Amino acid sequence: MKNTERFDKVFAFSDNLDRTPVIEWAGWWDMTIDNWRQQGLPQTAGNNEEIKDFFGQDKLHQFWLPVRDSGCPRAKSHGAPLMINERDYEDIKKHLFTDKLLFETENRIKTFLAENRGKDYAYWLSLEGFFWFPRTLFGIENHLFAFYDYPELMQTINRDLCEYHKKCIEIVYAYITPKFMTFAEDMSYNGGPMLSREAYNEFVLPYYKELTPLLKERGTKVLIDTDGNVEPLIPWFLEGGIQGILPLERMAGVDVNRIRQKYPRLIMIGGYDKTVMHQGETAMRAEFERILPVIRSGGYIPGVDHQTPPDVTLEDYRVFMRLLREYSSKAFEK
Repeated sequence: MKNTERFDKVFAFSDNLDRTPVIEWAGWWDMTIDNWRQQGLPQTAGNNEEIKDFFGQDKLHQFWLPVRDSGCPRAKSHGAPLMINERDYEDIKKHLFTDKLLFETENRIKTFLAENRGKDYAYWLSLEGFFWFPRTLFGIENHLFAFYDYPELMQTINRDLCEYHKKCIEIVYAYITPKFMTFAEDMSYNGGPMLSREAYNEFVLPYYKELTPLLKERGTKVLIDTDGNVEPLIPWFLEGGIQGILPLERMAGVDVNRIRQKYPRLIMIGGYDKTVMHQGETAMRAEFERILPVIRSGGYIPGVDHQTPPDVTLEDYRVFMRLLREYSSKAFEK
């Protein structure tokens, strides 16, 4: 079965599959890769694509579409603000949503296609979301106050972002049809949502409703990328036309079995507890047994519930990959 066909079938909840796609949706931590280099990962596997090939994973390429150009100021520290008010936004806007970025996006897609002609790649599109992007401008703390202190500015930012995404969509689909896409959001933490339902309805939901039909009608499944305890937000997302979620972090109490019982047609990617991967094959196999019923249910691609941590050795990861192939096939044995 072709790689791209396999993605189509799993997202259609088909049981006519040889196996699920075998992928690592998240890039690896630098510390993890550094450790693996000392343990035998070849230097020739120099980037994520080459590391995926080294482990024999299926071909999946992510196009993350940037919103800020190279001249945009950088935060002084993680979560620090780039702007405070309307005047700051107008100053920084010359580095946002630019024609130069659109040109670079188009050129990046064309270059990748030319360099990988004939390869059975599945494509994944990522757009910065309407909770995520204002936070990168306001900074983490100021962003949470901005819903109340600068509501009109918040709407202006998200309207500008939405219109820019529409331009990006026109460019992307002139060349490729991504099998799925993610809105990068991270609007949940271990305790649940970072904003109220009222704030979500006012500042985020309208833009999902505007964009999700444009993506679905072009044949792409629409997912949300949000960490932490996402389960309380699922009804919110469904109202906005979202069809699936990743990464489904086990440490936040997320349970893909419970989600599948409540939402039989929700697409899921991830959900495998990364904290067991350093504990040996028995622990890893037990975790695959835990999620096996969901693999069998369809609409689910099993994978690490976030980036593989540095305490996972190269040999640990080889075992994980062997078990991932085993259970991805076992779920569809007749």
